[in-house]
Amino acid sequence: MHHNRRNFLGLALATIAFATVGAATASAASVEEIKAKGTLVVGIQGDNAPWGFVNTSGVQDGFDADVANLFAKELGVNVQFQPLAVANRIPALTTGKVDILFATMAMTEERAKSIQYSKPYAANTISLYAAKSDTVTKPEDVAGWEIGVPKSSSQDKAVTDAVGSTATVRRFDDDAATIQALISGQVKAIGGNQFYGQRLDAASAGTYERKIDFLTTYNGVGTRLGEKDWNEAVNAFIEKIKANGELAAVTKKWMAIDLPQFPESIPNIPFTVN
Repeated sequence: MHHNRRNFLGLALATIAFATVGAATASAASVEEIKAKGTLVVGIQGDNAPWGFVNTSGVQDGFDADVANLFAKELGVNVQFQPLAVANRIPALTTGKVDILFATMAMTEERAKSIQYSKPYAANTISLYAAKSDTVTKPEDVAGWEIGVPKSSSQDKAVTDAVGSTATVRRFDDDAATIQALISGQVKAIGGNQFYGQRLDAASAGTYERKIDFLTTYNGVGTRLGEKDWNEAVNAFIEKIKANGELAAVTKKWMAIDLPQFPESIPNIPFTVN
C-alpha cells in the first residue's frame, strides 16, 4: 500500500512537471511555428519616442517599430505589437508572452545572462555639445567650465565621470531645461544624447555642435537563450538591412544621424548562440 502510494505521488508530480514544461514550450514558439501561424508578437516600448511609442492615431510607431516591421516582412508574417514597461521586457520574452524584443534593449552583461542578444542594430551616444566657436577636442579643454546635464540621467553619470573633477556639473530637471540652459548662456556646454543635435539646431540653427563622445551603448534584439533559430534569423536580417541601406534609412528618419559604426564583438555579451 505504502509503496503504491509513493509511486502514485511520484507519477502525479511527474505529470505536473510535464504539464508545466509543456505549457512553457507551447508558448515559446520557433521561427517555423511563427511562419506557419502568420503572426509575430513583438515586445516594444510604448512611450519612449523616437524608439517605440504609440502615435496620435493609436498605432505603434518609432525606430524599433520600423525595424520590427521590416523583420516581419522578411519572415512573411504580420506583426502584433505588445507595448511593455522597462521592467517587463525580459519576463515577457522568457515566459513566451512575446516572440522577440525590439524594445530599446541596451546590451549589458547582466541582461545577457537572461536573454540572447543579436548583433547591435542601434546606438545611444552621450556627447558634449557646445558652441561651434568654442574649441574643444578633449576632456581637458573644458576645465573650469560649467556643464549642464539632466539630473540622475545617463548624461549626468557620463559627464561627472569624465570631467566632474575639473569642470562644474550643473544639474537641471530634464532635457528641455538642460538645452535651454545652454541656449540662454547659463552654462558653456551640456551633456546630451544623440537627439540633442537636432534639438539645438531647431532652437538655433548652426550655432552648436557635438564636441566629444563620452559613452556609447548599443541596442540588440532580444531572443530567448539557446534558441538558435531566432538568433540566426535576426542576425541574418540585421546584416541584410545594414547592407541594403534600410537600417541607415530608418536611423536617418528617426535619429537624424548616419548609421553608427557597430563593434564586431562586446566583452561578455555574445551575439550568437554557441
